[in-house]
Amino acid sequence: MAERISGREAEVLAALGARLSNAQIANRLHISVRTVESHVSSLLRKYGMADRWALAELARAGEREPGRVAGLPVSGTTFVGRAAERAAVLAAVGQARLVTLLGPGGVGKTRLAAVAAEEAVALFPSGGAFVDLVPVRDGFVARAVATALGVTEGSHQPLEEAVAARLGAGRSLLVLDNCEHVIDEAAEFAEQILAACPGTRVLVTSRERLGVPGERSVPIAPLPLGSDAERLFHDRAMAADPQFVAEPAVVAELCARLDGMPLAIELAAARGTSLGPTGLLTALDDALRLLSGVRGGDERHRSLRAVLSWSYDLLDDEEQTLFRRLGVFVGAFDMDGAAAVGGDRAGVADLLGRLVDKSLVVHVRGRVSRWRLLETVRAFALAQMTAAGEEDKTRAHHLRWAAGAASATEGRIGDPTWREDFDAMAADLRVALAAAGGPGEVTHRLASALAHLTYARRHLLESYAHHRTAAAVATSAAAAARDLRAGAGCAHVGTTSNQHVYDLLLEAAEQAARAGDDRGRAIDLARAVETACRYPEAFETPVPYEHLRGFLADAVAAAPAGDPEVTAHLALARAWLAGPGKGAPDPELASAALAATGATADPVLVSSGLCAAGTAAVHAGRLREADRITRERLALLPSMDRDDPYCAPEICNTYGRACIYAIMTGDLPGAMAAARAGIGDDLLRDTHITASRLVQPLVLTGRFHDAIEHAERMLDQWERAGRPAPLWMLPAVSLTMLACAMLDEPGPVALWRERAAEMAGGTLGTAPVAAFVEARLALHDERYDTAELLVRTAFTVKAPLDPYMAYARAAGAELAAAARLPDAADLLAAAAPLAEENTWAAACLARARGRLHDDRAELARALAAFERLDAQAERDHTRALLAQL
Repeated sequence: MAERISGREAEVLAALGARLSNAQIANRLHISVRTVESHVSSLLRKYGMADRWALAELARAGEREPGRVAGLPVSGTTFVGRAAERAAVLAAVGQARLVTLLGPGGVGKTRLAAVAAEEAVALFPSGGAFVDLVPVRDGFVARAVATALGVTEGSHQPLEEAVAARLGAGRSLLVLDNCEHVIDEAAEFAEQILAACPGTRVLVTSRERLGVPGERSVPIAPLPLGSDAERLFHDRAMAADPQFVAEPAVVAELCARLDGMPLAIELAAARGTSLGPTGLLTALDDALRLLSGVRGGDERHRSLRAVLSWSYDLLDDEEQTLFRRLGVFVGAFDMDGAAAVGGDRAGVADLLGRLVDKSLVVHVRGRVSRWRLLETVRAFALAQMTAAGEEDKTRAHHLRWAAGAASATEGRIGDPTWREDFDAMAADLRVALAAAGGPGEVTHRLASALAHLTYARRHLLESYAHHRTAAAVATSAAAAARDLRAGAGCAHVGTTSNQHVYDLLLEAAEQAARAGDDRGRAIDLARAVETACRYPEAFETPVPYEHLRGFLADAVAAAPAGDPEVTAHLALARAWLAGPGKGAPDPELASAALAATGATADPVLVSSGLCAAGTAAVHAGRLREADRITRERLALLPSMDRDDPYCAPEICNTYGRACIYAIMTGDLPGAMAAARAGIGDDLLRDTHITASRLVQPLVLTGRFHDAIEHAERMLDQWERAGRPAPLWMLPAVSLTMLACAMLDEPGPVALWRERAAEMAGGTLGTAPVAAFVEARLALHDERYDTAELLVRTAFTVKAPLDPYMAYARAAGAELAAAARLPDAADLLAAAAPLAEENTWAAACLARARGRLHDDRAELARALAAFERLDAQAERDHTRALLAQL
């Protein structure tokens, strides 16, 4: 076993999960920073991880001890034999990154994999997960792994990226059990994880190889006769009947007839009490004789089919009926599920106990008792259900149970246990929905509840698909419209294109028109117009103005009079549509929209009105006003339901705007707080997008080491996401170059400069952030021979709405003053207007004036301002200048 962590280390780990810096952790725990560093180093060693980010992910996923493999099945029976196979599996896992246990159904691959994983935990201090793929269908392999790891999607974060981020670079073990029915998808997923996570090993059980390069196969044979097979039979027979006695020769013959197959032996042993060893042998002979004419297939499968067949034949009618109907469940089911397909609850409870005693059903103990059928047993039960002509009826019962269970769980969102219950039944809910026919009340109820549950569980893309399915199977146009509206909110946070949001809102408007819902149609059309104008950068193809004007006219015509919410939506659409350009609302109409939204009790609408007003203020150059308005939006976030997709666009947009506007005004503490809050919100999570927002205030406040760590993390996440359009990452990458330079690390400076050029795509020379960084670097290095060129660049770049315009002008002016350029005073005056709206720039200009005129008062003013901003590097630099006078 890996080393245990101490209580203090557990506290430090939790603090890392909260994204606290070493200094913040020291302050919280009342210990020194050096002690924190020591604890972090110890945790890195014990968990086998490369950096504090991996530890933070571990803490956020709920891990507390090194070497824990989540989801590892706990068996109520002893593990018999397999010493050679266990050693072979452990050796293979130590040598190869992908190991597949190969063998037929019933040979014991799952049990061996679980035992091997438990024995191997010391090799994998970062832990991992055991993922049962039996209930998983095509398209859900990554989802199953994410659920086992406690990972959810964040805004615009692919699920595979979230899983890879959780596994990270540490030594982790991922067990994919029973892959054969999803073999292609499992192979692709394993290959992706192995490429993205160098410390992860994947252990697979399957009836066939995955076919991935580097795969090591370990064939799993039946138990050897004359030793382990007989020991297993005796162990299981004694468990069923402690008084069981049998002649060794009879047991040996039974095990030989069963080809040493563990599952067949266990099923036979469970019948020892009722039939006795001789009776077992006779029954098995009869069953094998019935199958003697079956051609093809593995002989071991024939013997297993024989045992299942006579086990089934020995059940009474009620036991047979329940057994075959339970085959409809792909995963574990509770008593309600069993009763839904089997009849009377009290009777079903008794029958379940009997089937468990006969080893045909497995009891899964936990907070809620659940049961399941092993994969091979379930396949047999399904065949019996089909032969009895009960499949359609049983699947209908299964569908009604799924709809009821999903609706009941939906009503429990907020209860701490709802996620566990949903995860247990999710595979069956998905299968029931996929097997349902066309539109219908029960089908729609299931689809709609599943859409809501998966959204609340942060399965964002799945939720988006379920919302569309719900609309397709709805029994009324009004219900379809509701599903499409919710799907639009889900699409905003789950996909990378607002074209999906726009299209769904227009579809919702059509359904509302069919339902005679003028109010709904007006709101849907207005929201579609607002979406196209407010988020133009998220559309592949701009929507023609004429189309939007027509939709707004239709919305106005449909709108009922006197409805405050409709009035607010129309006011927002008018403001954004009438602006000087997409992404910029008309100032007067934005004020009218703010008033209209303020008259409602809807925090989402109020936030939308504030966004319009704030954006108008930015375009008018009133940056402090925009920052103040956005802080009002931040204050509204706690009142927005995180489990309602309708709130998603405002939540995401608020965090982004809060960071940008705080940086534009030089409010560095505000930018830091907004960035950290966004990362901490499970709707956004820690992605390359949210990480890039935090890097910027970290550099600007002089927390260079932390900034570089976050930047490396950001770049890694960007790579995992498939390197999407990087232009928005330019500020974070450029500022990381500045952080490296301030730490006097020339090698990393060159590397991050190359990355900045890549991100800019040929526009680096005209980017205000690049001009700011180069001017500040020259000032730091006292490279005044290039000052004139850098200053001219800082004053010629023109991007009025860029957050770094004021920084570029101020840094350029200070460089001019330090280099004693003849027009330094004029440049200081030219930079002043922008500095009026930016606290950092104002402090920088005060320092520049102090340099130029040897003015202690100006330097003291700059020092006080930098101290208020907690800009540590600028504060120290200003103090040094004061000391020189």
